[in-house]
Amino acid sequence: MKNIAILGSTGSIGTQSLEVISENQDKFKVELLTANKNYKLLIEQAKKYKPRAIIFGDIKEKKIIENELKDEKIEIHYGEMALHNFMQFCNPDQVLTALVGKSGLIPTINAIKNNIDIALANKETLVVAGEIIMKLCKKYNVNIYPVDSEHSAIYQCLIGEKYESIEKIILTASGGPFRNKKLNELKRITKKEALNHPNWNMGDKITIDSSTLMNKGLEVIEAKFLFNFNIDMIDVVIHPQSIIHSMVEFNDGSIKAQLGEPDMKLPIQYALGFSQRIKNNYKRFDFSKNNELTFDEPCMKTFNNLKLAFEAGKSGGNMPCVLNAANEIVVDAFLKEKIAYLDMTKIIEESLNKISYIANPNLDQLIETDLKTREYSINKVKKI
Repeated sequence: MKNIAILGSTGSIGTQSLEVISENQDKFKVELLTANKNYKLLIEQAKKYKPRAIIFGDIKEKKIIENELKDEKIEIHYGEMALHNFMQFCNPDQVLTALVGKSGLIPTINAIKNNIDIALANKETLVVAGEIIMKLCKKYNVNIYPVDSEHSAIYQCLIGEKYESIEKIILTASGGPFRNKKLNELKRITKKEALNHPNWNMGDKITIDSSTLMNKGLEVIEAKFLFNFNIDMIDVVIHPQSIIHSMVEFNDGSIKAQLGEPDMKLPIQYALGFSQRIKNNYKRFDFSKNNELTFDEPCMKTFNNLKLAFEAGKSGGNMPCVLNAANEIVVDAFLKEKIAYLDMTKIIEESLNKISYIANPNLDQLIETDLKTREYSINKVKKI
């Protein structure tokens, strides 16, 4: 029995992770649940899964939460500091980080320092501080099992292979809802249109990122650190069907690919159950009914966010941190309809040019970079 702490249990990945746990109650038990805003769903989850503790972001809901859970033997904690120090309230065998954005960084670091393996769905943690995270994993002998479908695919394809035989990795991208559009067609894109992803059911932030291909850009940087590859060894290909989740090409020309239906429960189950494959009844891919798999090159002019991510990943230092912080601000602003669709890329690029470059930042410098970038980006949003 593996005890699982889920950071971000009310989001898309968190809820699907709990479904996986429900389907495998002989293998997994919930140790901790956390949420930031959705206290109603957190209360439901707590009653059903009966974790040792829960953490909620806003203490204003204290009375409601504690009244609803008064008959449960569950510790209840509140606020960012409780989240950062969640290891004080539980004893997990594995932590699944499904938090949105940079909020996953400090909790992940603290889990690693407690020698706890990570199932990582929060790509921003590696984007912001990949070099620091991977060094800590080596120091504390901690494994990171990727939950992103693309990185899970790469992880599976690399098992049993030698690093020196790898020529490149190929991350697939659905292309989002606007893959066939030109740059001038994106000027009047609405929030509703951007949130209409053709293949995946995800949270608002990641869905917008997918529409701009920033999500793929963040995944490129995540792959750089997770698998210790140079950016030049990473390619992106548009694959609208989302059946091939990613590929590895070797120096003899062979290519390994991991295929499956576009269902996030598959990589979640793989990460939680590693090193065993757990039998399930999920939908199987039927080759006889799916006779078309297509591929295309992403247009860097239309989807300039992907180009910016490659450049930030190649520059390294604190530039990926700048990219992520600016992106979080502009996506939030777009969702609140404060800026236009193409304004997001414009502000991200200006932030990358404005914030001072630091080649080998420590954690404090990355936190400072994040704050400065957010302040700069917020000011830019206000001026639009």
